[in-house]
Amino acid sequence: MPKWAMVIDLDKCTGCGDCMASCKIENNIAIVSPEEANEGRVMFWMDMITVYEGDYPNIRIKRYPKPCFHCDNPPCVKVCPVHATYKNKEGLVGQIYHRCIGCRYCMVGCPFTSKVFNWYEPVWPEEFKNCFNPDVSLRNVGVVEKCSFCAHRLIRVKETADIEDREILDGEYFPACAESCPANAIFFGDLENKKSKVYKLSHSSRAYRERENLGVEPKVIYLSERK
Repeated sequence: MPKWAMVIDLDKCTGCGDCMASCKIENNIAIVSPEEANEGRVMFWMDMITVYEGDYPNIRIKRYPKPCFHCDNPPCVKVCPVHATYKNKEGLVGQIYHRCIGCRYCMVGCPFTSKVFNWYEPVWPEEFKNCFNPDVSLRNVGVVEKCSFCAHRLIRVKETADIEDREILDGEYFPACAESCPANAIFFGDLENKKSKVYKLSHSSRAYRERENLGVEPKVIYLSERK
């Protein structure tokens, strides 16, 4: 059974935001007004975190992408009272939108703030309505949503592999953010496959996980910058 994971090389990442844009388009993520943005209600499944190091005038700015970490021990799943948040056998943490009651316990339980809440009924400009991805549902007001590692792409790859009577190949399934990254800084694959690139990178001397001390076992692994 595969265990899907992502590796992000911070030495390659330029902070351009292509991953955020492709994620937003791929997953039909709503556009919010400037007023909502000022209230901290920006809708992004893939965020870009800015970190400042040093003191003025010797300040260094670092940026790194932050999707859902799809933890192996996800606290969001444990606190959801209606089982709208779940973890499947392949390690993907999903969200059942029509079951979500909007209590936002999962948002409180997530140590990475990887989930967003639809405060208002999403409204898209008319010209955007022809660009919706038919493989991804539209979410309404009062629903929590999050990065799914583009699980709809996995369904498509599985169907192809079943038709051809074979296993999924390394690099055959990847989310939109990994595909669009111009610096090739995002890698995706099976953490259980010792021949996969993700497995090899996850055992690099530069590899680390955010907040490992919490015991949530995130499956997004960062590669630190080279000195």
